[in-house]
Amino acid sequence: MSSSTRGTIFLEQARVLSQLAYDAEQFVLRLAAPKCAAAAQPGSFAHLTCDPTIPMRRPLSIMRADAAAGWIEILYKVVGPGLQALAAHKAGDEISVLGPIGKPFVPHPERPRALLVGGGVGIPPMVFLADRLRTRPGYKPLVLMGSEVPFPFRTRPSATLVAGMPHGSIACMPLLEEWGVPSRLASKADFPGCYPGFVTELAEEWLKSLGPAELAEVEIFACGPTPMLRATAALARRHGLPCQVSLEEFMACAVGGCAGCTVLVRTPEGPAMKRVCVDGPVFDAYAVF
Repeated sequence: MSSSTRGTIFLEQARVLSQLAYDAEQFVLRLAAPKCAAAAQPGSFAHLTCDPTIPMRRPLSIMRADAAAGWIEILYKVVGPGLQALAAHKAGDEISVLGPIGKPFVPHPERPRALLVGGGVGIPPMVFLADRLRTRPGYKPLVLMGSEVPFPFRTRPSATLVAGMPHGSIACMPLLEEWGVPSRLASKADFPGCYPGFVTELAEEWLKSLGPAELAEVEIFACGPTPMLRATAALARRHGLPCQVSLEEFMACAVGGCAGCTVLVRTPEGPAMKRVCVDGPVFDAYAVF
């Protein structure tokens, strides 16, 4: 384990509290993992053992964490035998959890109009960040989500008016609506109430509706597939906005020891190889794109 992460990452035997199945082999897993829950931050992830017969753990973003109740929630989509095995777990089963891992998103209070952009399995960190921002005075988060498969929740029309949204784009995530956080959904799969395009195009529409003073208050946070993150970075650059992105990368140890998840990052000292697991997964968008 990297010396910089000692004392901040915990290994615990977690108990499955619930596992909910959604369309397109998507699951929301809730685990009793009090140490991880107490230290988790938006953008951090957990490294899970999927089955005793599968030696390699799987890194999965934390979608919600309740420190008082001692649980974490993880949204994932089945890809490969590891996550297929994880999906077979039932309430009461035990899973080894290593976490929380990684540097989180860092919102800046001088830019309270937080634009959160999540694509596919990049949705979880945006939900976590929205949960934290909604309790901070002055923040006005807006969450935009995109998916080409059915969303891992039952969508519904929003009762919250969002200025600058295209006509007909009214579908939202109910949980965020209950929190008082406005959200809108985008998809090219013709889902009812969704913006008919990429989530970054929806973000562009909203940003274009803002005046200079409003734009000066915007900071963008994003997680999703690399093409989406690249498009988000380009969008931020066009509007002159700060932008933080959470990268997805294959990992072996996930604690900084193997350096198998390195990416090229621009630093003040010049180009450098950084580990996504512990130097990230959150980076300044301009440094990686």
